[in-house]
Amino acid sequence: MTSPAADPWLSPWLPLLREHAADQPVLELGCGSGHDTATLLAAGLSVVAMDLSTEAVRQARDRAPGARFHVQDLRDPWPADATNLGGAVASLSLHYFPWHVTQQLVARIHHTLRPGGMLLCRLNSTDDHHFGASGHPAIEPHYYLVDGQPKHFFDRADIDHLFSSGWRTLSVRSPTIHRYAQPKQIWEIVLESET
Repeated sequence: MTSPAADPWLSPWLPLLREHAADQPVLELGCGSGHDTATLLAAGLSVVAMDLSTEAVRQARDRAPGARFHVQDLRDPWPADATNLGGAVASLSLHYFPWHVTQQLVARIHHTLRPGGMLLCRLNSTDDHHFGASGHPAIEPHYYLVDGQPKHFFDRADIDHLFSSGWRTLSVRSPTIHRYAQPKQIWEIVLESET
């Protein structure tokens, strides 16, 4: 199994993210053990990070001590310091929810960003068959119970619909990443918040 450190997906976007952030903090949703957090800090960005796992946040604090961390569910009210943000990063963290909750989370991200703030988002693809996009009980369209864990998978129409209001799309692509034991097919979406 390769490491998350071998998945430098943020690197090409850091100069643009710094420009869009304009000295405002960046919110990281689902920071896990802090690999992306450390990358953001090393790029000179201020980071507010959240994750549901107490153990993951402990590891993230060790890896990226300059960030402000919160242990919480993304569906709960966000911290007071998550307002007027310059950017947000959500890497493979928005796929655990039913469609209507995912829409609410994207609307909340938009609301927390200042106009011109940037969102870098990665989502499971409906082509991600190694990690559950087929062969599992359906909860709703593209939303399956994968080994006891609900997971949402997205096609291009889902992406277009999810970010249809209040966003200017800068990039949409569907790469294969190699940070896990099997190749993983994802969507990588980069957007700018509009008023």
